[in-house]
Amino acid sequence: MKTTLMSLLMAIGLSIASLAQANPDFLVDADWLAEHIEDDNLVVLEVRYHPHRHHTVGHIPGAIQVKRFKDLADNQSLTVTRFPSREQFQQTLRDWGVSMDSTLVIYDDTRTVTSARLWVLLKLYGFPMDQVKVLNGGTVAWSAFEEITQEPTEVREPSTIELAPADHSMFVEFPEIYDHVAAGKTSDVVLIDARPTDRYAGGSHHGVAEGHIPGAINIISMDGTDGESQTWRSDEFLAEMYKSVPKEKAVYVYCDDGFRMSLAYQQLTHLGYQDVRLYNGGWSHWGNWLDLPTVTGDKPFAGDFEL
Repeated sequence: MKTTLMSLLMAIGLSIASLAQANPDFLVDADWLAEHIEDDNLVVLEVRYHPHRHHTVGHIPGAIQVKRFKDLADNQSLTVTRFPSREQFQQTLRDWGVSMDSTLVIYDDTRTVTSARLWVLLKLYGFPMDQVKVLNGGTVAWSAFEEITQEPTEVREPSTIELAPADHSMFVEFPEIYDHVAAGKTSDVVLIDARPTDRYAGGSHHGVAEGHIPGAINIISMDGTDGESQTWRSDEFLAEMYKSVPKEKAVYVYCDDGFRMSLAYQQLTHLGYQDVRLYNGGWSHWGNWLDLPTVTGDKPFAGDFEL
């Protein structure tokens, strides 16, 4: 009786939350997944923050474990947060049994922020994005109505998928970021730091240096999701979050490890921003180069960069 009541209350809460959610084409709910989970061409991919919980906590039946740094980052770089090469990522998809006609459902336990990285990589390398879905609410949404399992997922037959070269319009490297810094307040680029405020200001180490890249404004991408239901907030909420960012300007986004910036990319492109680019490597790249300038505090510019 207690379990039934709890499930009912959770279901009511999720239903109320869904009334004001954003509506990107790629978001699906638990009902949609339950209806399609037996489809022959469906591949479910779990990107937990702590990958081992795929086994210890459990996963959606049939879900493939995604090891978020090994599978979604460059294994050959000193900065593990850089994008994997086309060849590395292509082999990962082949090992998962993903083909160009697969429908993918990605989910996580972190308000869609870790699944966003996989979504971005699929887009970066030319996978058909109308076949890529993100489970809104992740493990919370699914477990409110359905069971999770600790049973091993059956290994799929490897595929022979061929990906396209990386879409260079989606990202920038260090030189473009440094050009923005060198331009100072005259830069025509909006640089967004998508991390929590304490990391932006310099109160939390996630690199050798503290603070943020000079000129970066702080818009926390995870604020666009609800902490309890783990679902996206409304389009109106997202538009208010990014109201200071002109749509006619180029927008560069970074974070510590590539996940929060990927969520920001989804949010901004959903809102209609046309030129959004990710800093390949992010703060884990910039903040570990000791000679590069940084700013601490809650303002984009400070110290020598005020002038």
